Amino acid sequence: MRRLPLPLLLAAVGLGIGLGEPEPPAPSGTQCVEHDCFAVYWEPGPFASASAACERHGGHLMTVRSTVAEDAIGLLLRDRGGRLWLGLRLPTRCTEPAQRLRGFQWVTGDVRTDYDNWAPSGRRCGQLCVAVSRQLSWEERRCEEQADGFLCEYNYPDSCQRLPPADGTSVTYRTPFGADGKDLVVLPPGSSAFVSPLGLRLRCEAATAGEKMRWGRSEPGAWPCSLANGGCEGSCEELDGAPRCVCPTGKKLGPDGRGCVSPCAGAPCQHHCVPDGERFHCMCSEGYWLGPDGSSCHDIDDCVRMPEVCDQVCRNTEGGFECLCHHGYEMVEGHCTPVSSCNTGTCSHICEDVPGGYRCSCHDGYVVDLMNPTQCVLQCENGECPAECNFGSLSCVCPDGFVMDHLPNGVTLCVDIDECDNNYCEHNCTNTPGSYVCHCLPGYELFDTNHCRLVSTEDSVDEYSGDSGPTLPVPSLVPPKAEHLHPGVLVGITVGVLCAALVLLAVSYHLARKRCHPPSSMEYKYGSPREKVMGLQQVSTSQKL
Repeated sequence: MRRLPLPLLLAAVGLGIGLGEPEPPAPSGTQCVEHDCFAVYWEPGPFASASAACERHGGHLMTVRSTVAEDAIGLLLRDRGGRLWLGLRLPTRCTEPAQRLRGFQWVTGDVRTDYDNWAPSGRRCGQLCVAVSRQLSWEERRCEEQADGFLCEYNYPDSCQRLPPADGTSVTYRTPFGADGKDLVVLPPGSSAFVSPLGLRLRCEAATAGEKMRWGRSEPGAWPCSLANGGCEGSCEELDGAPRCVCPTGKKLGPDGRGCVSPCAGAPCQHHCVPDGERFHCMCSEGYWLGPDGSSCHDIDDCVRMPEVCDQVCRNTEGGFECLCHHGYEMVEGHCTPVSSCNTGTCSHICEDVPGGYRCSCHDGYVVDLMNPTQCVLQCENGECPAECNFGSLSCVCPDGFVMDHLPNGVTLCVDIDECDNNYCEHNCTNTPGSYVCHCLPGYELFDTNHCRLVSTEDSVDEYSGDSGPTLPVPSLVPPKAEHLHPGVLVGITVGVLCAALVLLAVSYHLARKRCHPPSSMEYKYGSPREKVMGLQQVSTSQKL
């Protein structure tokens, strides 16, 4: 294998080429609060190398969004001169002095802030970054320039408090980003604490997922009770110099020998676990029974235990049952009822189930609409009927062909319109409830609703003989329209017809009597009045004899 020359090897080590990233230097000072730690590194370099050094331990260049962060910078600098890179850089070509951040952006990708402290400067352009000076003012500098160091920020969801002091002990802390010291008040997750002369090495961590951070160690059991209660969640006891943790009633020691957990923690119960002192027992949900192993649960077939719980069909389900109905039935309030076609029918008034479907009917005063059998219309056969009124809106409606009439007593009627008075028909007209019918004179036929036309001679050929009948004369004038007869005229015609019938009856009776004379009667014909008188005298003489 070919080896690199010593000068190239040293250069590779300095640049970290192929040998891993160089370990960032230890911070010269650290300040931690509950969820954040700030560290200062006095390591000269450009903005890019400073940003990369912070990111190698899970942090980023410091963002100064409030006076709390500014106070932390003041403590870290400790009156030392120099300029340190902050996490501000210019993503645009030029600055905007009118803006709070002048067009700069935090390395976290946002511009949120409640604080700024710019040094006086006009509009500048180019690749610019921000450094903070001893006076804590922000200065715009070119990103490729060298600064005296940089400030890093590390964020955590939780932290551990420093260990309480114990007689004859000394604690030294170390953070995940390499800060060492004894004065740290808050420690981020992953920090370690070395306790001398006990020789204890503790770690800030959560005993189980989701728990708060606390000091622990890989070995189970308590450490000396004088230091942080031996790490016990409950009480710490020392018997014959051996510390041990004791949990309150209803709990037991966890796997680490220091935390307290429920007796049901890690229990094999499939459904429910019920604590019983430091022990437990399993239970199943309703509809299940506990298996022979004391932990598994098995479904109960409710349809076998309760065969008549359903009207028609019972189907067992996991942990329960379901009632079903046969075809043609539906579930209504827990019972199977026949399916009514009226449920999907569109009857406006009354619906009645019939074999194979349903039938619509109407309330009194209404009839089924012939054009739409599911709807009802007002029945106005006698020329008038009550109007259909909506009392909520005080509005009334009448069927087509009727007019509304308000009576003095408050009743609203629908009165039939006599369309024949409007001469809609060309020849004759017959009024009907809500409409009218046109008729034509002999020799004419309707070709639309209102008009008549002559019957074609071709239409009058005898269907059987093929001979045409007598040709009707074509009137030279259009026949006058038939006028409506007055009721008095109709009465007169009727009386005249009856009188004529009586006269015909009397004449018929008289003729019948003449044909039925007795045999002794004789009829004579007289040629003159004299003969008529002589004849009468002879008849009279013969009657006397």
